[in-house]
Amino acid sequence: MTDLRGVVICTNEYPPNVYGGAGVHVEYLSRELARLVPVEVRCFGDQRLEQERLRVRGYQGWEALKHNTDPRFTGALDAFARSLAMAKDPLQADVVHCHTWYTDMAGFIARLLWDVPLVLTIHSLEPLRPWKVEQLGNAYHLSSWMERTAIEGADAVVAVSQETRKDVLRLFNIAPERVHVIHNGIDLEQYRPTSASDALERRGVDPRRPYVLFVGRITRQKGIIHLVNAIPYLDRSLQVVLCAGAPDTPEIGREMEARVAEVSRSRDGVIWIREMLPREEVIQFYSHAAVFCCPSVYEPFGIINLEAMACETAVVASAVGGIPEVVVHGETGLLVDLELRPGTFDPVDAEQFSRDLAAAINRLALDPELRQQMGRNGRRRVEQHFSWAAIAQQTLALYRALVAARSRQPASPQADRRAQPAEEEL
Repeated sequence: MTDLRGVVICTNEYPPNVYGGAGVHVEYLSRELARLVPVEVRCFGDQRLEQERLRVRGYQGWEALKHNTDPRFTGALDAFARSLAMAKDPLQADVVHCHTWYTDMAGFIARLLWDVPLVLTIHSLEPLRPWKVEQLGNAYHLSSWMERTAIEGADAVVAVSQETRKDVLRLFNIAPERVHVIHNGIDLEQYRPTSASDALERRGVDPRRPYVLFVGRITRQKGIIHLVNAIPYLDRSLQVVLCAGAPDTPEIGREMEARVAEVSRSRDGVIWIREMLPREEVIQFYSHAAVFCCPSVYEPFGIINLEAMACETAVVASAVGGIPEVVVHGETGLLVDLELRPGTFDPVDAEQFSRDLAAAINRLALDPELRQQMGRNGRRRVEQHFSWAAIAQQTLALYRALVAARSRQPASPQADRRAQPAEEEL
């Protein structure tokens, strides 16, 4: 067994700045890895944490990047600048592990500077998110280039599902043996059913009345507009609770506003919670939901489905990406088929997709015995397959294999200079 000095993890999101599944993944993976090996997290923000085996350092943006340019470019340019700052700092570690395109360049450059293996975890892929042009403008081509360069130059790529692995091999020039599947996980002690309901009552949800729940960002990827369009077809006894904030663009924000207002005029019980709730409150919403709905049009894994299942809630989800590897149709929930227009993430028949979502939600929500059985099955499934402790062990095994393989290679010139300060020129 190869002993490691440690690992450096580069990420955009880290608590308290978490807004998506990648941030959740990094938070729990770094915690579990730190039980096994020293971990340093380099992230976007001003975080500072010094523990015995876990060190967290935030990196600030470069304010000048926002001046005299298209505002849509600043996200990608800022990511590149922070990645440079992360890469230049010495690595007292044997592996650098990056999450999402925001920090891919940090790992790619650190691999060259410090002569350490690079691991990338794929939470989503830019070629499969063309709607990002709305958000980034032509900087979408920069984010795509950063992602492609790092993936094709990495020593190992971790896909969070088998479907994501297929996408990586289809879209990038990379040897199959370098692409590994390690699923997302769940904290089984934290995510479990709770009887508390005060968070629901504070936000106008009647805990005695069944409701369907959505949790996520307002983005094309998450398909929330299709769920909103399904509301007219839902049984009127159901409440609809949308824990949805942070619209990707003003355009989809306005579309969401208009559609929620329209459907709310014809029925009561549509509750839109726009802020990001504390985790303990989200667990209350999961625990008391009759059904959790994940209507994504693109979803490499779908960690929110694990969260709902851990809280013993049945799931209705679109049968895309890695979701069928998490939600077992007819056992832990219901999967809804979704056909997309070639080369897009637009449903061939958007209205039919919304109707199908509503039909699946109605079937479960109106059958308490069925949904409770599926909820129990879901909890059992996450306990058996998706603990963070097991995922950390798989990740550490990959690190050790990479370091061992590199130790068998001829020494590179920069290896002797690793972590040595440059001499000043005379």
